[in-house]
Amino acid sequence: MTTPEKEIARTWIEDHRDLITDAHQQAWELAEVGLQETETSRLLADILEDNGFTVERGVAGMPTAFVATYGSGGPVIGVMAELDALPGLSQEAVPYLQPRKGGNAHAAGHGCGHCGYAATALGAALAVKAAIEAHGLPGTIKCFGCPAEETLVGKVFMVRDGVFDGLDACLGHHPGSANAASLGTGVAMNSVKFEFFGKASHAGGSPEQGISALDAVELMNVGVNYMREHVVQETRMHYVIEEGGHEPNVVPAYARSWYYLRAPERDLVDQYYAWLLRIADGADLMAGTTHKVRFLTGAHNSIPNHPLAECVVANMREVGAPTYTKEEEAFAAELAKSISPEEKRAALRKSRLPDALELMDVNINQRIYDPYGEGQVSGGSTDVAEVSWITPTVEFSTAAFVVAMPGHSWQHTAVSGTSIAHKSTVFAAMVMASTALDLLTDPEILNDVHRDWKARLAGRSYTSPLPPDLNPPLDQLESQH
Repeated sequence: MTTPEKEIARTWIEDHRDLITDAHQQAWELAEVGLQETETSRLLADILEDNGFTVERGVAGMPTAFVATYGSGGPVIGVMAELDALPGLSQEAVPYLQPRKGGNAHAAGHGCGHCGYAATALGAALAVKAAIEAHGLPGTIKCFGCPAEETLVGKVFMVRDGVFDGLDACLGHHPGSANAASLGTGVAMNSVKFEFFGKASHAGGSPEQGISALDAVELMNVGVNYMREHVVQETRMHYVIEEGGHEPNVVPAYARSWYYLRAPERDLVDQYYAWLLRIADGADLMAGTTHKVRFLTGAHNSIPNHPLAECVVANMREVGAPTYTKEEEAFAAELAKSISPEEKRAALRKSRLPDALELMDVNINQRIYDPYGEGQVSGGSTDVAEVSWITPTVEFSTAAFVVAMPGHSWQHTAVSGTSIAHKSTVFAAMVMASTALDLLTDPEILNDVHRDWKARLAGRSYTSPLPPDLNPPLDQLESQH
């Protein structure tokens, strides 16, 4: 239901549309990868500080993480701003493959739309502040600058260190290809690197005197690939070989792999992780190497919240989905040509949208969906899950991407730099601000949200997957930049 407070917030966003879209576009152009989002973090934190928020920077041991606070007392509502881009996804805002920055293979791009995630939270936080000021509302709004979601680092360390403590609820917005608040969940995961150590030798003249660290990496990978048959089907185990030697004529004395291990529940991840460690031990026995394990981070599966999802969708319908110009529709249609009808059909089926196959001829999906996906488990993970274990949380989507385009793709980077995505961000900011104000002003909504959250926890309590002395892996992507 529209209220005077929500009208103030929505009017503020409309009047400051340029500020929000400029922040979106600057973040898109900066395209900084996880834990290196120096300029993106400064951009958002400076705007919030200049507008009366108290900003604490460098929280939880991460220079780019921040918390911006306005108001006093309760309820305390959080909004999350994700900051990071993806390596190797540099792309101009054009509907065909065209990397930016001279085509550097490692240049980053916002192929997951976090530029919109960040700008939405910025706009919503400032709009809620305007409503608090205009109506003298009790309560507090907090905007969290969250680095390195793509490698599940930022929020996990922030939650462990108490940065999210004291919230009554938390909201996030992820650009997507539908206007929706899903009740599905992602999977829990661990991120870990294995460093193997052998002995260099001439690979042609004296191979018998060498011990190949690369052999150990490959033997471990073989063991993990045999493991796949004997885990629950939602499990995902994927890896890259970061270092494997330099010249074929030298037995590699050092090699390193990086694994993500995912499963539907945290206890399954722990069980399979112990198995993974034993396989690494076996690789040493076979190859004659030694190894070190570097645990980077871990995360839980998420806890959905039906009343929060319903509140978000109700506000989507009050605000109304954006409309698009002929030029925007033409851009989307051209971008849609980059995948085949068969690929689109398969992607729509996988999406589990209630009307998925009705979207075969749709490029920008303007429909607003009822909350859906209860009980469904996706193959992806997010550190938003950590927040959902300590306070009721929702992460909703608005249509920024062209229907059925693959995630983490040049197509997503391209459209994220256009007015199509800008409209998605402004729409999302209005929805997020409106939902935050519902939670600040209507105790019954907040009570329903907490009842649902406690029922889903079913007596379980949160334990961080991180050792208490583990530092954020600030160097995790150094070799790529």
